[in-house]
Amino acid sequence: MRAPSRCRSKPPDQVEPVHHFPGRNPRPEPVQFWFSNLPEDTPLTTLVRLAKLRWRIEHDYREMKQALGLAHFEGRTWRGWHHHVTLVSAAHAFCTLQRLARAPKDTAPA
Repeated sequence: MRAPSRCRSKPPDQVEPVHHFPGRNPRPEPVQFWFSNLPEDTPLTTLVRLAKLRWRIEHDYREMKQALGLAHFEGRTWRGWHHHVTLVSAAHAFCTLQRLARAPKDTAPA
């Protein structure tokens, strides 16, 4: 994807190449594109891995809010909020380590 020639600040032969690849799109909408300013020789697998980190972060945040009570703090002090967030983060780390320690075929204990 290139900007129209009237918008370019560099001559066409000096414009840096743009890497793009389709992002994950669960809805039936047009394909999303990701833009990157990483070096041109960056492998496509690295670009995809870095782009998919966004969904991992969103999943973890949703898990911390829903399952571990991140959004349940109703206190008024910085110390209380910090204590609450620290405990939720520690619980999330514990759950993640437990999930990673299980073999992929194992199911969660009842």
